[in-house]
Amino acid sequence: MSIFTRVLQTVEGIGIALEALRANKVRAALTIFGVAIGVFVVVAMAAAVHGMTRSFQSDVEAFGATSFQVRRRPLNVSFGPNEDDPTRRNPPLTRDEAAMLRALPSVAAVTEIWGDQKPFRYRDKQLPSVGYDALSSEWMETDKGDISPGRNFSAQEENAAARVVIVNDTLKARLFGDSDPIGKQITIDDEPFTVIGVYHTTAGFLKSMDGRGPDRPRAIVPMGTARRHLNLWTRGVMMMVKPREGTVQADVMDEVTAALRGRRGLRPSQPNTFALVTSDRMMEAFDKLFGTLFIIGLSLSAVGLLVGGVGVVAIMMISVTERTREIGVRKALGATKGTILFQFLVEAVTLTCIGAALGLLLGWGAAALIRNVFASIPAAVPPQAVISALVVSALTGVAFGMVPAVRAAKLDPVEALRYE
Repeated sequence: MSIFTRVLQTVEGIGIALEALRANKVRAALTIFGVAIGVFVVVAMAAAVHGMTRSFQSDVEAFGATSFQVRRRPLNVSFGPNEDDPTRRNPPLTRDEAAMLRALPSVAAVTEIWGDQKPFRYRDKQLPSVGYDALSSEWMETDKGDISPGRNFSAQEENAAARVVIVNDTLKARLFGDSDPIGKQITIDDEPFTVIGVYHTTAGFLKSMDGRGPDRPRAIVPMGTARRHLNLWTRGVMMMVKPREGTVQADVMDEVTAALRGRRGLRPSQPNTFALVTSDRMMEAFDKLFGTLFIIGLSLSAVGLLVGGVGVVAIMMISVTERTREIGVRKALGATKGTILFQFLVEAVTLTCIGAALGLLLGWGAAALIRNVFASIPAAVPPQAVISALVVSALTGVAFGMVPAVRAAKLDPVEALRYE
């Protein structure tokens, strides 16, 4: 059979499928809707994960590609507490340990980090729960951003537990409006603090997920101040370590590990009572979480495709029954079983591909909505998601359209011509 003939049969099959849509609007709508929902779920989740991954990478760039975290416990992604985990008994990271790491020749900066929420007030304006970060004075070494107007707090202010605070743009607008906040006094958990700067942050997925994006009110206070005046939970403190330029991350991590083990008096047979976490390890943890969510999404998608597939079977069986005499005439004129089979499969694939196209449109709309609502997530539909959606929908049409197509191809032409 020539390619031209096959193209004509394909066009004819598409035309018949479109005619079936008009003749069986309800059944066709259910089929298209089922496939569209299945494709929409996959495409929307792929767009969201794609955006989160890109945003995560921007956060890594802000921290520094070779920077890594020192935590009291390993980074685990789980859906419930593990009371038997021995790392729960790990001691907290201390200021003395941070000072020791800063003194290592391969380390450029060490930032102590802790986040919490407290009530903020300025005169008659009160915000009952505002997130703040307790950081050591060199925090801008591991976090891209800008302070203007104002300044960062000094190491002397941190060591003296000075009650100074840096606010972000959103908190400044909430408390001070258009007025200059520098030098004004606010209260944090009824403790007086003086505003010394306004911080303009970059927003990635990690920051936005835990409330550190520019769209949420947030403040920064010295770590020493939080320890003395804001009841800081020391067991939650972690460190961000930035290696010096020209050093190898793995070598710096080995040096940090040796220093901490020596400081804590751990014998060679004893496990670490702390954890080092690289950006790659964080990405693995989030991939694990996203993978679980994606499996749930695929399950929902499979239900939608199943509904669409059942609709394809119903419509195509009705089409075979209604066109039995036509099939008999075509066979009498020389049409082969393969020709009849191909035509009905084209009709089935056309139905599912229409549903896939609708699902793709909904997926693109969802991606645009995510970008508008969550500015830190540049959601976009990756090309591979589009290709996968079209291929899966076509395979659904072939799989569920095969039974009625085979039935049509096997019809006896004499019996088909007698059909009324």
